[in-house]
Amino acid sequence: MVKQNKKDPIRVVELFAGVGGFRIGLEAASDDFKTIWNNQWEPSTKHQDASLVYQARFGEEGHSNKDINTVNTEDIPNHDLLVGGFPCQDYSVASTLSRSGGIEGKKGVLWWQIYRILKEKGDDRPDFLFFENVDRLLGSPAKQRGRDFAIILSSLSDLGYIVEWRVINAADYGMPQRRRRTYILGYRTESIVASQIEGLKSWTLFDGIMAKAFPFNQKGNIESIFDIEGSISDVSENFNKNGKSSPFGTAGIMRNRKVYSVDSSPVYDGMLMTLGGNLVDESLVGEEFFISEKELPKWKYEKGAKKISRTSKDGYEYTFSEGAMTFPDSIDAPSRTIITGEGGSSPSRFKHIVKTPSGRYRRLIPLELERLNMFPDNHTLHPEVTDGRRAFLMGNALVCGVVKEIGKWLYRFISGREPVSSRPMELQRNPLPSLNLDIFSGFESELVKNQRKKKFTLDPSKHLLIGFVKPDYTEYFLDGQIEKYYYTGKTRAFPSTVPLNKLFYFMPYIKGKGIKDIYLIKVVRIGSKAEVRPGSMDSEPRLIFELEYLDSLPEFKPIRLNIFQTYRSTTLASVLTPLK
Repeated sequence: MVKQNKKDPIRVVELFAGVGGFRIGLEAASDDFKTIWNNQWEPSTKHQDASLVYQARFGEEGHSNKDINTVNTEDIPNHDLLVGGFPCQDYSVASTLSRSGGIEGKKGVLWWQIYRILKEKGDDRPDFLFFENVDRLLGSPAKQRGRDFAIILSSLSDLGYIVEWRVINAADYGMPQRRRRTYILGYRTESIVASQIEGLKSWTLFDGIMAKAFPFNQKGNIESIFDIEGSISDVSENFNKNGKSSPFGTAGIMRNRKVYSVDSSPVYDGMLMTLGGNLVDESLVGEEFFISEKELPKWKYEKGAKKISRTSKDGYEYTFSEGAMTFPDSIDAPSRTIITGEGGSSPSRFKHIVKTPSGRYRRLIPLELERLNMFPDNHTLHPEVTDGRRAFLMGNALVCGVVKEIGKWLYRFISGREPVSSRPMELQRNPLPSLNLDIFSGFESELVKNQRKKKFTLDPSKHLLIGFVKPDYTEYFLDGQIEKYYYTGKTRAFPSTVPLNKLFYFMPYIKGKGIKDIYLIKVVRIGSKAEVRPGSMDSEPRLIFELEYLDSLPEFKPIRLNIFQTYRSTTLASVLTPLK
């Protein structure tokens, strides 16, 4: 069991791993999340594309490419956190095994494999669970609204878990894709997180991990409070049998089968990521992704409003109608949800189409689809995986940024410490050097201009801290990564004239060059050099700045540091010149 302030890694097992979205998000949250075993199996196909990509990026150690139905529980190492994006299916219970006291789920439904593993692990089952599924899970099936989710909650409760959930649209919190999904966290009743849960209402609305990671306002004053009663077979047969709507709100918690839930309205005032901010220059796009003049009318038809007369199998005539979709897709807003049919050149209503600066229309390349799910560039690039399959993999993936934010707060509640990561989401994972990941090696200057961008407005009146970067840290601040840590001198030497409560921006001072890059200060906290510099033995208290790259001056600007020749507190206006 994971104890508070325990310094051992949090051992993670990833089921239905896809191409590793959970792993990337958790690694970006904290270095203490260690994936020790993972399983990825695509049924009904000989070519295991996701498994090939996963192994290429993370290595073969601990990877299982077997049907999870055939994997023995004893072959899965004991772990602290079980994660997975299990498929959305009919979760009904087929029968009750009265003599054994167990249950039998509908054949082929993978949720029951999660249940099997947790049950067979017994006292060694993990303290924590983290799952993802489609948003309609809370209301399915149509004839018995909420039954499937009630089955999941009751089965987890019977295994000794408290469960909270949230329906989150990634775009509502500044991420680049409108992807609405249900995220589920589970805590064993004797775990360190469970011990921090007092009232179900306060945890859901204010104090819980989901509420901290993704703040929200309660929508209206409606609360849903009820017990899930009966055996799991009874729940499958009778839950909400005559109800017209699901009793589950988009935010909630269950403890001992008692449910509290509300509907949520997101609260977010940060920077925004858009479709356009994740596009590469059209000079880097292969001709096969552009739409010819001959094909363009077909695409416009698919995207347009239409009414079509159809006849059912029973001979009933009816009119099928659908409204128009935006054509081309807006580049100033988050993208629409990526679906598995995004790849391929055939005209489609649901594929993304953008208009380039030259006036041509084109589809999205796999790298851009990866960015919209917040994966590293070319994460799915593999000599045995086609562009169409790469698009399919992204249609099945999750938004890594959501996992990262939940993972950071989960880590805080487990360990009582601040999470630190040396593996940002945009960092490529590449344990197999034999793979050619230099697909754009001849376009280095263009790629620099096509880094991911967020929508923001620089405020010249906001306070700016300029900090000296030591020579052994210079390369770190010049490597182009988006997220950075900056640690000050020992706290007793940090100048008291810098008003921390007013600081907004940060610019690193590079010796011999000056200042250029502008960062947003996200967090200022007490930490140590050892946290952010692996191998350092220095645990003296320092101020740690958690930073996010915003923009750069056109070139390095010399400036004089005026506090001990190490720091300077000013406003952005004092250094701002016209930006590119």
